[in-house]
Amino acid sequence: MDFKDILVHIDNTQQCTTRLELAINLARKHKARLTGLYVVTHPHYKPQIESLKLKAIDAEEMFRLKTGEANVDAEYLPVDWGVVGVSMVEVLNYYAHAKDLIVVSQNDPGSREDVPSDLPERVVLGSGRPVLIVPYAGAFGSVGERVIVGWKAGRASARAVNDAMPFLLNAEQVCVLSIKAVGDQEMTGRPDGNICAHLKRYNIAVKVENLVTGEIPVADIMMNYAWENGCDLIVLGAYAHSSRGTLNLGPVAKDLLEKMTLPVLMSH
Repeated sequence: MDFKDILVHIDNTQQCTTRLELAINLARKHKARLTGLYVVTHPHYKPQIESLKLKAIDAEEMFRLKTGEANVDAEYLPVDWGVVGVSMVEVLNYYAHAKDLIVVSQNDPGSREDVPSDLPERVVLGSGRPVLIVPYAGAFGSVGERVIVGWKAGRASARAVNDAMPFLLNAEQVCVLSIKAVGDQEMTGRPDGNICAHLKRYNIAVKVENLVTGEIPVADIMMNYAWENGCDLIVLGAYAHSSRGTLNLGPVAKDLLEKMTLPVLMSH
């Protein structure tokens, strides 16, 4: 089982090169088609200035250079969305619906580029596809050798595990990490809801950890566990709730998006 159609968001941020290099490595490993999507939107009625055109040219040259050197099956897709008021996230999600995996970056609070700060969250909630979010700092040549699955029996976790199977099947080790608060009651006698037995049927090497949060945030526990065990990917089902008519990620996923120091695969 492989990813065969990968979409990577291309922009002019500093972390774009890191994101693209990771997407290229995944495309090579899975023998996948890699599409680089560069989006220009028009929030107001005004002509596109020359500097934006030069940025688009720079992004295309970088994409073609990197993918050409790697000799992967690649397509550069520049989209100048002419309808005023349509957001970058809406365009990304429109093209994401027909892909296997979407690669974006964590928001960089210090960036001056015109990229929505909530882009990762909105793509997770709106694309209907697994989204690999790459930290804005650091280098990540490979991903998926040692994987943490943040597990809480339910729809979101089940969806995330299914979406992450191309990673899990190729991983050296998969840790199913169940974290609960003091006093939480399990629905069954098995904290993992039998997901470990399911993964072992695919000959996946599974390790089980059941931890209690206490007063430590779940995202901190996951990041500490990843660091202590040399993990390079976290898989998380993204729960969501509605606030004033807008769908938002739950607190654990939102916290992880802020604190992540390694790639995170999220599904909703």
